[in-house]
Amino acid sequence: MKETYLITGVAGFIGFSLALKLLKKKKNIIGLDNLNNYYDIKLKKSRLKILLKFTNFKFLKTDLTNFKKLKNIFQKNKFSHVYHMAAQAGVRYSLKAPEQYIKSNINGFYNVLELSKLKKVKHLIYASSSSVYGANKNYPFSETSNCSHPIQLYAATKLSNEVMAHSYSSLFNLPTSGIRFFTVYGPWGRPDQALFIFTKNIIENKTINLFNYGNHTRDFTYIDDIVDGVIRIGKSIPKKNNQWDSKNPNPSFSKSPYQIYNISSNRRVKLTSYLKILEKNLGKKAKIKYLPLQKGDVPDVSSSINKIKSKLNYNPKVEVEIGIKEFVDWYKFYYKK
Repeated sequence: MKETYLITGVAGFIGFSLALKLLKKKKNIIGLDNLNNYYDIKLKKSRLKILLKFTNFKFLKTDLTNFKKLKNIFQKNKFSHVYHMAAQAGVRYSLKAPEQYIKSNINGFYNVLELSKLKKVKHLIYASSSSVYGANKNYPFSETSNCSHPIQLYAATKLSNEVMAHSYSSLFNLPTSGIRFFTVYGPWGRPDQALFIFTKNIIENKTINLFNYGNHTRDFTYIDDIVDGVIRIGKSIPKKNNQWDSKNPNPSFSKSPYQIYNISSNRRVKLTSYLKILEKNLGKKAKIKYLPLQKGDVPDVSSSINKIKSKLNYNPKVEVEIGIKEFVDWYKFYYKK
């Protein structure tokens, strides 16, 4: 019998991109999403429209906080892998609507964990975030870095997911892999992300806000490289590791079937440089308003991907110059600009 994968947040940016790649690989996918209005529902429905063309895909509109409905889905289907990409995303929105982050990222994740345990899922792969590194300035960020000082609630919920997953791996032998994504961008991206906002505003002759006076640095990671990494991690089911040293604990794995990975481009880029590449692709200069650092923002981000490189032979391929061009081409096509 062919394996079936569950992807939560399937109408979202990463969930959609992952589903599309796996569907092309002939995998059977059931996708869940609550299609909330955090951003344009039309964009989510446009992504779904593409996925629904595949006969090996089934979509179910479901809120992960509804345990009864979610349990019914797990009981009717035998999932070998669960790719939990659903979350209330966005650092800045977490300052405005913190309750949404507790509801989706804590309560929703608990339901996925509990049902993955009950139905003996082979591998639960879930989205974490580079935001968990918080106040840490020991660059580059490694999975072995201290993550005990998140500086906003979004990061706190993602770090909580990692701790919750470890407890289930430890207690119930549930194989879990957490993935810390670093600034994902590309076609079909989220409208609340910098590249999307910058592109829209430049085209429409509107001013863009550059916080921290444009001095941010980020490890911008193209969506195809993200998906490649997620699929590699999905294939590598964690096992118990008795070599783990409890007197000198490495936080990126444990005695339990548990792993944490960074996925990034491994290239630190200044936001102003990123913007210049975008201006070149649009053939138009941005109107810029320089502003101080926003509350909850991390000024600099730099990652180590030594673990996923050495363990899973991961190698990011898409340079930021190419990735931005791909996004601009998609944006002009989708919005008919």
